[in-house]
Amino acid sequence: MKIAIQSCQTSGKVRGTKPPPGQCNKENDSDCCKQGQLYPVYKCSPPVTGSTKAILTINSFQKGGDGGGPSECDNHYHSDDTPVLELSTGWFNHLQRCFRNITISGNGHSGVAMVVDECDSTASCDKDHDYQPPCRNNIVDASKAVWKALGVDESNWGELDITWSDA
Repeated sequence: MKIAIQSCQTSGKVRGTKPPPGQCNKENDSDCCKQGQLYPVYKCSPPVTGSTKAILTINSFQKGGDGGGPSECDNHYHSDDTPVLELSTGWFNHLQRCFRNITISGNGHSGVAMVVDECDSTASCDKDHDYQPPCRNNIVDASKAVWKALGVDESNWGELDITWSDA
């Protein structure tokens, strides 16, 4: 069962466009935008609490990875062996969480990772977003190092119900 999106309503929809050939990186089973499909967009995320419910997803922050361009906070790429992550637009809060650590709890474990990027909930289906749909508003999109720290078997990487808090 996946966590409900909680108390933040959609801000509208964006129509998908078909990526140019070879332009959508499918690493980590990433989705590519589909021509004409409507995708919800969000300017907000659920309220942050001492134990905010979210969905952990996997992302590559390395050059050539499915994360697309360099990270929003520092315009650099980051190793997948480093515990880094991106937060949905509302939680990212206009760069306010850049380089801050958050504690993630899930799978009976917890770990700390640094925010380096935004999982954009307001735009998608273009080169800047690797031709992927907009991020849902309750996403913590993390490097492989975070998944390893939570003790999740690699065969189960993809989505995991978690809680997070500012460290």
